[in-house]
Amino acid sequence: MNAQQSTNMAARPLRALSPTEIVTRLARHAGWRLSGDGADLCIEKDFAFDDYADTMAFANAVAFIARQQVHHPELIVRPRQCVVRYNTHDVQGLSERDFEAATRVDTLLSTDAAGPSRE
Repeated sequence: MNAQQSTNMAARPLRALSPTEIVTRLARHAGWRLSGDGADLCIEKDFAFDDYADTMAFANAVAFIARQQVHHPELIVRPRQCVVRYNTHDVQGLSERDFEAATRVDTLLSTDAAGPSRE
């Protein structure tokens, strides 16, 4: 994603997804689940790793994606695990941007067959 695409993504109008839209999108994102409720509703996924270095490499890659997309997740980093949580504060719930970001995060591990475990 280049700077222009990032700017376009950040400039797009956001709207909260309906419960039906959330369920439909969540079904396409293996391992992601709903957490919280109301304005704290988010999607989250646990990622497991062989060691701390792999966990930190993943967390830094997620940070790079967040910077590109101008959409920052909550990260919970443990020595061999990283929990990634997305929601859109501006709509007090979930937006399409959360699911787009989840897709990008999933691609970090899907192309690395020899890398850390995925879940």
